[in-house]
Amino acid sequence: MAIRKIVERGDPVLEKVCRPVTEFNGRLHTLLDDMRETLEEASGVGLAAPQVGVLRRVCIVEDSEGEILELINPEIIATGGEQTGLEGCLSIPGRYGIVTRPYKVRVRAQDRDGVTFEVEDEDLTARCFCHEIEHLDGHLYTEHCDHLLSDEEVQKYIEDHPEQFGQDEEEE
Repeated sequence: MAIRKIVERGDPVLEKVCRPVTEFNGRLHTLLDDMRETLEEASGVGLAAPQVGVLRRVCIVEDSEGEILELINPEIIATGGEQTGLEGCLSIPGRYGIVTRPYKVRVRAQDRDGVTFEVEDEDLTARCFCHEIEHLDGHLYTEHCDHLLSDEEVQKYIEDHPEQFGQDEEEE
């Protein structure tokens, strides 16, 4: 396994539509393993193949149980509810915006061996499903927000919405 360089905003690879995966082989497995290691090193919760310079429909997402889900050729098949909150991206380091996404998302994908499965989750994992799958179509979360927040605006948002960050309102 190897840590790959994360491509940052401005690189044209982030604006391209990825091709479907048709061969489920050692190269794909290496990509997935490298993406997992890269995600762990970056302390992120999701990573799409174009973020490491590979134009294939592959992404990984950490679910609510802390498990890494490998999603090959993923598609969102159902959504429900709505959530609005801070969103960031490893390809836009240190910057955040306020984005509205579905609260619950169901995805159909293939695993590293080509077996089709479905997975459903909510809250942060649902947000990650949407975010990472959009990367596969050449889109960034910044298309959904009015502006990127200043450090002061991020801090104020966190203070005003402690429930989104697992904090009681009385905690400092």
